[in-house]
Amino acid sequence: QVQLVESGGGLVQPGGSLRLSCRSSGGTLEDYAIGWFRQAPGKEREGVSCIDKYEGSTFYADSAKGRFTISRDNSKLVTLQMNTLTPGDTGRYYCTYCCGSHFDFDTRGQGTQVTHST
Repeated sequence: QVQLVESGGGLVQPGGSLRLSCRSSGGTLEDYAIGWFRQAPGKEREGVSCIDKYEGSTFYADSAKGRFTISRDNSKLVTLQMNTLTPGDTGRYYCTYCCGSHFDFDTRGQGTQVTHST
């Protein structure tokens, strides 16, 4: 496994967009299915999206479908494009290893905060 480093969060206006990045600080990410989960205060952790190793098939939580897009930009970068953000998207986002709708909540970086201004 490699160390995962998240970035790209911030304060977003209603209906705005953000692009989160998950970078490898060491080896390639191509050998792993990589995904994003989020944690908001008082809420359970939620697996948001996952992209598999080879064919690029993806999983999206119902809350993310039609608004979020996960992609592999290069061998060391996986991004999550988030559009039409809502207050429900506020939380700390972490990238991790995944398999379809299953996420490794215990293996993560320091995360990146997404805050929807209301």
